[in-house]
Amino acid sequence: MRAATDLAAEPAEGAAQAAPVPAAPRTVKVWDIVVRVFHWSLVAAFATAFISGDDAERIHVLAGYTVLGLIALRLVWGVVGTKHARFASFVVGPQRLGAYLRDMGRGRAPRHLGHNPAGAAMIVTLLAMLLATGGTGWLAYQGGPTAHALEEVHEFLANATLALVAAHILGVIVSSLLHRENLVRSMFTGRKRAEDGVD
Repeated sequence: MRAATDLAAEPAEGAAQAAPVPAAPRTVKVWDIVVRVFHWSLVAAFATAFISGDDAERIHVLAGYTVLGLIALRLVWGVVGTKHARFASFVVGPQRLGAYLRDMGRGRAPRHLGHNPAGAAMIVTLLAMLLATGGTGWLAYQGGPTAHALEEVHEFLANATLALVAAHILGVIVSSLLHRENLVRSMFTGRKRAEDGVD
């Protein structure tokens, strides 16, 4: 006869075995609070400026100044900020950008913990376009003989920037699907999946 303790150690016949709970993927902090507040504040400011247009000039102007102020902050933070916020950590040359885009087209682009080369190029382009849009808007607001021409340039740049925003959103969706991670959520939480991140 087996000891009672041995019988007690055995599960009852027919009892369901508890399935092991998979561990949640380990995450790491990537986007600091400055990057995240900048990103969503810029989204709100540009949307406000674009929607208000000539119908609410004061709101449009204030939103435009906000965009310029946010860009100034991002340029400084891109030099002195945390690792993944610094331009030196993600801006690449045209050769690496081209290679990444080719790999993305084949569905085998490598995952980057920070900005990937395509995202980096879009960031630089958007910052430049927003700076030009805000600058021409400010100059047009000063009046003078060139004000009307500057308004036309300002409007063209704003529409071009909106097209870039649409391309940026598409790129985020593609990258999220390709690497099976929610990049929008990471820009809220600041955290991304740790495994297989290479930089």
